[in-house]
Amino acid sequence: MRNLLVRLKYNGAAYHGWQRQNNASTVQQTVEQALSALLGETVAVNGCSRTDAGVHAKDYCLTFQTEKPIPPAGLIAGLNDKLPQDIAAFECKDMPESFHARFSCVGKEYLYEVLNSTLRDPFRKDTALVWKYPIDAELLDREAKSFIGEHDFKAFCSAACDKENTVREIYAFDVKRRGDTVCFTVSGSGFLYNMVRIMVGTLLYIGEGKLPQGCIPKIIASRDRTLAGITVEPQGLYLNRVFYDKGKMSFEG
Repeated sequence: MRNLLVRLKYNGAAYHGWQRQNNASTVQQTVEQALSALLGETVAVNGCSRTDAGVHAKDYCLTFQTEKPIPPAGLIAGLNDKLPQDIAAFECKDMPESFHARFSCVGKEYLYEVLNSTLRDPFRKDTALVWKYPIDAELLDREAKSFIGEHDFKAFCSAACDKENTVREIYAFDVKRRGDTVCFTVSGSGFLYNMVRIMVGTLLYIGEGKLPQGCIPKIIASRDRTLAGITVEPQGLYLNRVFYDKGKMSFEG
């Protein structure tokens, strides 16, 4: 039995998140159907993360098992022929039996893109949040550094979060402007439900003056969700990178 790792990228606008659901179209379901049709057998995949409805991925990892001898390059070509245009596989390789897309993961990096403009861009309708208020990216970059370290992020997760342990470690958090797009890039050991979207919403509120500068440590200490900023919309969020080797983790750029 082979244990295969497949890396995907997808636009999540048309999907109700990654995880398979009975009454909604999801990325997992779509990929499983494509793999099953390609291999002529029922395939169940294990994903590296749950992404919410409307959230995208630039590098999503999944694993599945098969006895079929199809070479990795052939699997990628055949899978892409069967996938819709908003999902694309770009790498496949054989892995040890013990490797698991989710449980072997040692870190993830998310990217949130904000179109900072008074004019909307119809080509970015589903791929960035439009924020009309001027953003001082250098200020927010300094503020974002307060998230770095191991903290209890209870104040930065949705009330729907079912995790008893809300302690997570943030490795890096950078805010950079690229033209009219402001990119929020955060890496960590793991993330709670809506955590990245609430952290970005809090930073945007600081920039707008709705929250004071320097408030993030106090909000973290409070464990009170009502003290943090808004949960920004999902369309600007991307799973950017997934890490399986701590020795090769790099958070620059």
